[in-house]
Amino acid sequence: MNKSEAKKRILQLREQIDELRHQYHVLDEPSVSDDVFDSLTRELRSLEANYPEFYDPNSPTLRVGGKPLEKFVKVPHQVPMLSLNDVFSLEELESWETRVKKLLPTGTVLSYFAELKLDGLSISLIYEDGELVRAATRGDGKVGEDVTQNAKTIEMIPLKLRGKLIPKFLEVRGEAVMSKAVLESLNKELEKNNKPLLANTRNAAAGSMRQLDPALAAQRQLDFFAFDIAQID
Repeated sequence: MNKSEAKKRILQLREQIDELRHQYHVLDEPSVSDDVFDSLTRELRSLEANYPEFYDPNSPTLRVGGKPLEKFVKVPHQVPMLSLNDVFSLEELESWETRVKKLLPTGTVLSYFAELKLDGLSISLIYEDGELVRAATRGDGKVGEDVTQNAKTIEMIPLKLRGKLIPKFLEVRGEAVMSKAVLESLNKELEKNNKPLLANTRNAAAGSMRQLDPALAAQRQLDFFAFDIAQID
């Protein structure tokens, strides 16, 4: 196989593996067996090792985690990433609505959309020309930490956007979470090895996203749920 053929095969495999991941993790409709998927992934990993000049930071082979980091880099949010206030009674909710109405023209009729709150770690995903270029934690709302390598290990986060109408720039915000089933499984393994148990799914998700070694983050099997588009161009 010459260099031109290798490049063509690498691009073909990346596209095929991305499609298979989408079928499995998003559509829940796998079209091939695990053995076939693993075989394609091994082939791609081998070609990428032999032809490093075709490196792509968003290759599906990097889902398992890259090199450990020495520290997290601070990154500013172009749009502040604010947190939510809690209310614990109907009176507090009505008080909030009253404050909101004071900011709006008289007679404005409010409508509401409610959704379940997912308790994990809020993160911002930035895509340029359809490719994931940065993932960051909320931090203090103005400055967060770059956790791109860890975010890439989450199967539900697309490394490349799909479809025909891909925006030039897109910032998606959502929550990285850990399921109770995964927490229980991890704690059983930790208990076997006489290691401290993970306290709850929220702390476990936050701690997993802040692992300096992406390979460890990959082992935590986090999910991601988007809830907002902060910017789009």
